[in-house]
Order: sequence, then structure tokens, then C-alpha cells
Amino acid sequence: MRFSDIPGQKETKQQLVHMVQQNRLSHALLFLSREGCGSLSLALALAQYIVCEKTSGSKEAKPKPISLFGEEEDDVQKKIEPLIDSCGECSGCKKASQLVHPDIHYSYPVIPKKAGEKPKSVDYVQQWREFMQQQPYGNTYDWLQFINAENKQGNITSEECLDIIRKMNLKSFESEYKILIMWMPEMLGKEGNKLLKLIEEPPPDTLFILVAENESLLLPTIVSRTQLIKVPAFRPIDIEASLELKEGIDMDKAVKLSVLSEGNYREALQQLQHSADDWDQLLKDWLNSILKTGPAVQVKIIDEISKIGREKQKQFIKYFTHILQQSIRIQAGTPVVSQSTGISGFAAKLSRLCELSQLEAIVSELDKAAYYVERNANAKMLFHAL
Repeated sequence: MRFSDIPGQKETKQQLVHMVQQNRLSHALLFLSREGCGSLSLALALAQYIVCEKTSGSKEAKPKPISLFGEEEDDVQKKIEPLIDSCGECSGCKKASQLVHPDIHYSYPVIPKKAGEKPKSVDYVQQWREFMQQQPYGNTYDWLQFINAENKQGNITSEECLDIIRKMNLKSFESEYKILIMWMPEMLGKEGNKLLKLIEEPPPDTLFILVAENESLLLPTIVSRTQLIKVPAFRPIDIEASLELKEGIDMDKAVKLSVLSEGNYREALQQLQHSADDWDQLLKDWLNSILKTGPAVQVKIIDEISKIGREKQKQFIKYFTHILQQSIRIQAGTPVVSQSTGISGFAAKLSRLCELSQLEAIVSELDKAAYYVERNANAKMLFHAL
């Protein structure tokens, strides 16, 4: 993956490139962001940049110092521009993009294939490559479902830590660096203590990239040995542009999805699967049944909601929550972030009908409902109670 394949995140990309170009790359980096912000994609892009044969991360392609005299500004610019991203064409880039580069290793949560088995990431390497090709912005739930974990809890085992120590003490095969990308180090637990000495005193030209979502679940001893890179949420305009270019959807729909996703690209892609659903009309019918048309219509609409499935119910609740958030912003006198006139109009009407405390109370109840939907509550009972 190249940096140019990732929407937005311009400042973070520049920071990573400058660290490599100026030889200020720490031996251990911690990428921290919330779900769907592209931190794993950035880690993959950085690893590819480092092993690329045509960038400053390659042993054969270290940039020569630019002379202070005798060069035009255009010549200097030509020398700098090719270094801001991996080429995507050399042998190192092709192997890295296919996740088969011998000097880039991956660690991620796994489950035992058989009872009593002690699993390692390498046992699932083929599934990992397929998953990253299909869902580069997926979360741990998506990954565990991809490997048919069902209700099993994935983790990074003690055996995995020993395998990491063994691999990172080997000499590199092709590139200057040996790189380990560990996704979700929160699932290390106490086993992570086995990696402390390796992270603190790594072999020469070794790079650890930890990609996490919750710093409070990480071992403090590991956090203290890493350089923190905070990855911000995607800007709505970046998600909008990516949806238009990569998914081929029209601008109005892209604007709506980018606002509803609130900086989470995975959420935007999830909502895209349900974008044909008319949540606006369903929500208006439901609210009218509560306030005007009466219980008989309400029962009919709730029966309809109960049949659409858990994922769509979550999307429906999220849509309602977003509109209420816009209404709260209107009452608080802050700018409305939605560019969709339909959403803005609906939010404005609700802000006139409800007091601020009522809007906040409804949002609170919707959050609880989403929590129960995820835990497979009876839909009819849940939405009647709501």
C-alpha cells in the first residue's frame, strides 16, 4: 500500500516521510487512533516506503545531500518530489503490497484452530493477506468473523511473542530494515512482557510498528518504549472524495455518508452497503406513529424494523442519533456539520420541537438501544421499549 492510496491524513503522512528522510525514525512506533481512521493502512504504507528501492528508505537509494550552489530551485524540487511516496513498481513495493516481503512481518489476534492448540499469526497468513486486500479499514470484529472465530476471543499469544523474538533476530533478506507490524497490541496481555527487552534493545536496523486503538489497554512498559504517532480521524471531505473516486457513487450520497460516518472510513463503507435504505422516511413514519397516528401503526412499523436485521437496525439508530446531534448543535448555536439539506432540515425541525434536555435524553436512549442490538436483544421488545 502506498501513502497515495490512503485518503487524507496529509500531516501524518508528511511526518512519517520526514522521519525517514531525516534519519529520525525511532526503532519503535505506536500508531494510536480510533477505529476506521487508517492507522493500519498508514503502517503498511510506511513499511512499503522503507523497503522501496527508489526512496530514501532503501539501502541503495539514500539521497545525496543537495548542494547549496549551482542548482536551480526546479532541480531541487525534482529531487525531493519522488521521495514522498513509494514507487509501487520496484520488487520491494510489489512484495510489500502483496504482504509477501520477507523483511516485513505481521502480528495480529488469532484463535486456536483446534482445542488446546497454541496459535501464531503465521498460521493465518493467507487469510490475513486476503482480509487486507478486501477490508484494509476493517476492525477486529471483521477480522475474527473473516477467520470464522464466531464467539471466540482473539489474542496475541505467548508463542507468538517467542516467534517474534526469533524472526526479529534474523538478518534482513533484501532491505535495510527488518519490520514488524503488530495490529491490536491491546490483546497482548502480560505476554507482552516477553517483548520488552527486544523492543528496548532491538537488533540493528529493526523497526517495530504497533497499531492500537485503546492506549489504556496497552502495557505501560511497552508504551514507554515507543514513539507515539496519533492518527486523527478522517475529515468528511476526504471520505467524500474517496467514496466518489473509488466507489463511484454520486456526490450527494457521498456527502451524506461522509457526514454520518464521523471520520470513520470503515463506517462509511458499512453505510454504503445500506445506502439504498430510506432511513429518512422510516424514521419520520416511526416518529409520526408515536406522536400522531397511534399504536396500531407503531406496531406495524416496529414489526418492519424487526425484520431488517441487526446491522441495518444499528445503521437506522445511528442515522437517528446523527440527526439529533445536529439538532443539539443548532440549539447550542454551533455550526451544523451536515451538508445534506434533507438531514439539516429534519434536524432543524426537531430542534424546534424538542428542548435540549429532551434531545440529550433521546440520544442517551438510542446509545443504549444500539448497545443492546449488538448483543442480540429481541428487536420487537427493544424498539417498543425505546
